[in-house]
Amino acid sequence: MPQHQLPRRGAVLLGLGTLAAPALARAQGANPGTAPGSAQTPAWPTRPVTLVVGFPPGGQTDFAARIVQPGMAKALGQPLVIENRGGAGGNLGTEWVMRARPDGYTLLAANSSPMAINPYTFPNLTVNPLEMVSIGLALRSAMVLCVHPSIPANNVRELVAWARAQPRTPIDYGIASAGSLSHCTMELFRTRAGLPALQSIPYRGSGPAMQDFIAGRFPMMFDAASVVAPFVKPGQIRAILVTGDTRVPAFPDVMTAGEQGIDDFVVNSWIGISAPKGTPDAVVARVNAALNEALQDPTVRERITSQGDEPGGGTPESFDRLVKGDNARWGEVVKANGITSAG
Repeated sequence: MPQHQLPRRGAVLLGLGTLAAPALARAQGANPGTAPGSAQTPAWPTRPVTLVVGFPPGGQTDFAARIVQPGMAKALGQPLVIENRGGAGGNLGTEWVMRARPDGYTLLAANSSPMAINPYTFPNLTVNPLEMVSIGLALRSAMVLCVHPSIPANNVRELVAWARAQPRTPIDYGIASAGSLSHCTMELFRTRAGLPALQSIPYRGSGPAMQDFIAGRFPMMFDAASVVAPFVKPGQIRAILVTGDTRVPAFPDVMTAGEQGIDDFVVNSWIGISAPKGTPDAVVARVNAALNEALQDPTVRERITSQGDEPGGGTPESFDRLVKGDNARWGEVVKANGITSAG
């Protein structure tokens, strides 16, 4: 019936409800999922949030997602569910999230390769990862140049001397996959260090490549610090250079590129969190705060550093600058060296 015909009791209850609404909103606190002036939008999150990993379980991206999972779930007040969608160098998982509803319930564990390299090495890629919304950096890891123990080199100068003395070129090196960060890093290093011609041997992941590396199938390889650390410590391979701007705590005796006379050679593998285009700013801020809170846990930080990685953190804006800066940088390296996902 029209409002002016409401019974007296109903009108009184309606008025009380209207007066109570602002007080209830204040009692519940500011809610990132609620639009200003609206009491109709539900709180966010009201159900589990999915974090998609575009790689199989056990790798660095999967580790990063699972190490922040408990802390983020606690901060968000809802379960954070890890979903592995591996394939095409991380592209399948990335595309899946890009096409998801931008409501904050589907997020991506964003890896540096699919975000910054794959757009240039996969000619049939139909999406642009730069359209995603950057939320925050989970961790980063310097790349480490390692040689097989049979190679008489303990630094870059000795490696270059050994390589130039070889009677045949190109010299083989292993890579996690064609067009991967390890591939691009070695080609950039080759030009900066003045190495002779090299030939990449691609594998389906760092694990298989490392097995052949230890067996002496090829003499050198770049990979993330957390990947090579378990094999450097027992002497199965030898680390001779780290690509960070400072030395890596896991390898305190291994010099940086700058210390060995190679300028502008700071390279990091990184994993962060991104969301589909159109995700509300308030949701982005809420997830960023949850990530930063998870990374403040001393146990989490110790587990990250013990792997050879560095804890992340920071703002969505700082992570966005990292993503776009690496995308532009690796685009130039890929084009200059003719690198493709096919090898």
